[in-house]
Amino acid sequence: MLDPIASPRPQLVVLAVSLLALAGCQREPQPAPASAKKSETPPVVTVAPAPVLDRAGLLQAMDIAASAFAAGREVGGASLAGRRFVVRQAFGCGEPRDAAEAAADGLATVAWAKDSQSLKFSLAPADWLRSGLIGNDDTSLEAAEGFWLARPWLRTEACPALAPAASASSQASPQTAGLAAVFKPNGARTGRRNGRAYEFTLRGEDGQPPVPSAPGYRLVLEGRMTAFADGRAIHCRAAAADQRPVCIGAVQLDRVAFEDADGQMLSEWRDG
Repeated sequence: MLDPIASPRPQLVVLAVSLLALAGCQREPQPAPASAKKSETPPVVTVAPAPVLDRAGLLQAMDIAASAFAAGREVGGASLAGRRFVVRQAFGCGEPRDAAEAAADGLATVAWAKDSQSLKFSLAPADWLRSGLIGNDDTSLEAAEGFWLARPWLRTEACPALAPAASASSQASPQTAGLAAVFKPNGARTGRRNGRAYEFTLRGEDGQPPVPSAPGYRLVLEGRMTAFADGRAIHCRAAAADQRPVCIGAVQLDRVAFEDADGQMLSEWRDG
């Protein structure tokens, strides 16, 4: 006869249950499973447009090109192609010239009309296609109408201050910097002048002649840099090693304007 199996004592059962419960309470909380990293969207990179070239920036680029040319190195300037520019430069500084004085092509002038009752503004583009300034070997162009950047040593848009001992009638320095509006045989010709000057007449009020502006007037040239046949935006030439090179930038001219010294527009011409 089998002996009956004795049941565990009640005290032992209670103790075991208590130990199991205590172990459950002391168990370290398990870290939550790492969530999958969110896919990071790459930042949007925006390329700011190149700043518009002003007179100072354009003259600085021409100084660099002139130095490279004089040193016999490759003349830069290809990176300028496509850059927009707005150049303002002073003209008519001092007393207006007499109507009989001949104006140089490529320079803006203001003179009294023959009746001395009105002021005549004029800018006649120079014909630079066969001048040697941009190279006679560039057969890709049909025309090159030139505009000088007067007083290239002056980076501001204002008239120069006359030194006490200086004479306003002294001979001007040779021109060494300019812009050539270039036209290709199959390109648009809407802005081409074909020898015609930009002209504007300023009349006074109540039958009185106008009062000339003491701080002069402003010529505005606006457009986009382009390139010559070799892909460069600036060509330089020099007749001798001891002469400063003359540097010309190729441009597509969109706007020409005459303004007073305060920026008030007097007259403008737009391409198209």
